[in-house]
Amino acid sequence: MPKSKEKLIVPREVYLSAGVHIGMTTKTADMKKFIYKIRPSGLAVLNVGMLDKRISIITNMLAKKGKILVVSKKESSSQAVSKFAEIVGAMAITGRFMPGTLTNPQSKDFYEPDMLVITDPLEDKQAITEALQMRIPIVGLADTFNETSYIDFVLPCNNKGKKSLALIFWLLARLIKEKRGEAFDAKMEDFGYETDALRPAAREEGAEAEQEEGEKEA
Repeated sequence: MPKSKEKLIVPREVYLSAGVHIGMTTKTADMKKFIYKIRPSGLAVLNVGMLDKRISIITNMLAKKGKILVVSKKESSSQAVSKFAEIVGAMAITGRFMPGTLTNPQSKDFYEPDMLVITDPLEDKQAITEALQMRIPIVGLADTFNETSYIDFVLPCNNKGKKSLALIFWLLARLIKEKRGEAFDAKMEDFGYETDALRPAAREEGAEAEQEEGEKEA
C-alpha cells in the first residue's frame, strides 16, 4: 500500500498559491538537489516538501538564538523582513547593507548577531562576506539561479516574488514563536501577502503540481 502524504506545516496548496516552488530557467549545480522537475519551457520547479522540512529544522535553531540579523536588499521582501524582525525580536536591514556593519566596531551601524538570515545570496553578498569573516552562521533563501557555497543552511524557494517571501517569513515567525511558547496572531497579509483569486489555468497547474509532488513524496 502506498504511504500517506507527509503532513506539511501548511496545506500544499498554500505553498503553491504563493508560488514558492517557481524557480527560473537558470539552474546552478548548488541548487540541483532541490529541483523537483524541469518544465518543457525550461523553468525549474522546486521541491515543496524539502522546503517545508527545512523550515521546521531551521526554526528550531533560530528560536534559540538571542540575536538574529535579517538582511535583504530586495524591495519585494522589505515588508516581510521588517515584520518578521518585529515579531521575533530580530534586527532587520533592508535596502543597502553598509560595509563594516559586522566587521567594524567603530561603525555606527555595527552589530554582532548570533545568526544571519539573507534573502538572496547574490543581492546580499556584502553581508555574506562579512559574516564569513566574523564566523557568523548564515541561513539563506535561495532560488535555482543562486550559488550557495557560503550558505550554512539553504531554504530552497522562490526568493523573487513578494507573495512567496511573505509566506516564508510568516511561517518562520510563526514557528519560532510557537517553539518559544509565545503567542502568534499575525496574518500573512501583515507580511505583504496579497490575496487574489487564482486564474482557472493557474489553479489547474497548481493542482497538477500538488498531485505530482505528493506522489513523489509517497
